[in-house]
Amino acid sequence: MDFVRVELADRSYTIYISSGLMGEIGDFLTPFNLTSKNMLITNPTVYGLYGQRLLNSIHSKDIHCKCLIIPDGETYKDYFWAYHILSEMLKEGLDRKSCLFALGGGVIGDITGFCASIYMRGIPFIQIPTTLLAQVDSSVGGKTGVNHPLGKNMIGSFYQPMAVFIDTNTLNTLPNREFLAGMAEVIKYGVIWDDELFQYLDTYKDEIFTLAPARISHIIRRCCEIKAEIVGKDEKEQNIRAILNFGHTIAHALETETNYEVFKHGEAVAIGMVAEANIAKILGITDDVTVKKITDLIFAYGLPTYIPMSLNKDSLIHHMQKDKKSLVGRITIITPKRIGEVKVTKDVDIQHIKPSLNLLEVRDEKDIGD
Repeated sequence: MDFVRVELADRSYTIYISSGLMGEIGDFLTPFNLTSKNMLITNPTVYGLYGQRLLNSIHSKDIHCKCLIIPDGETYKDYFWAYHILSEMLKEGLDRKSCLFALGGGVIGDITGFCASIYMRGIPFIQIPTTLLAQVDSSVGGKTGVNHPLGKNMIGSFYQPMAVFIDTNTLNTLPNREFLAGMAEVIKYGVIWDDELFQYLDTYKDEIFTLAPARISHIIRRCCEIKAEIVGKDEKEQNIRAILNFGHTIAHALETETNYEVFKHGEAVAIGMVAEANIAKILGITDDVTVKKITDLIFAYGLPTYIPMSLNKDSLIHHMQKDKKSLVGRITIITPKRIGEVKVTKDVDIQHIKPSLNLLEVRDEKDIGD
């Protein structure tokens, strides 16, 4: 088993990474002293695969835990479903010593963490991510929230989990499209922080595609190490943590413009990384070689590198101006300098963004997921 520690003073916690961990999680809960009523939040698909195994492990330690199943999909990560979860928590009689377990991908983790952060002004929660994207990114670092029709993750809070349990075996049941979407976030870590990881992804891509255990464990652990280091330096994104948003300014605009129905989050991030690398080239921050390396690796992992021609570029820019990182409508972009190093570029002129969007190969959105 691998352990990665997120050091945040009294909010520090451990990420546990191992194969076959799902049925053993109960063994790790004793130090948390869960003596009250608790609740597992998941979706129908994940519950069918892992829900009962996890509940059996929790119940074997005489820990009371009720299961609440909510619909699967990004469109359900909103304040209406958050209100539903909170209502069920109240009906069940959860109190300030209760704990929520988030079993699923980024949607489940985000909405569960958000509900934990505001219920009775904050109760504990534990992340049990079952998708690659959640394992390497969204389950670590304490960003929680729900979407709004006018913007992604615009309603939320910084709230750290008590622990993160990653069972790498869950990737064996993950649809290929979901796995590839997670690889977009893995590639992101290579671009922003670790050129050796970037090269590793290129060198071993065939083995990664086949879910070779040693390769998968390595990339998950390394991504968690990078994020833990960054979050430990800047928990609430006042400076360096912003670099984790590479590709996300445009990605969130794409998701909002398409009502979260066309792209997986990682697919939107993939497009965003290509576009933002092109912005860096236009601004003279990076060169053609770096842009090509980023684009080629994203393409090699079967991820989109284009924007559907039906999308209005002016609408995308409008959404970018409303992004959380923007101030007074001034757009902030994370721009790569070279593989392994990026910078936060503020007040990016719209006239530098439009050409980067037009540089991308234009196809129809029906190609997404093919």
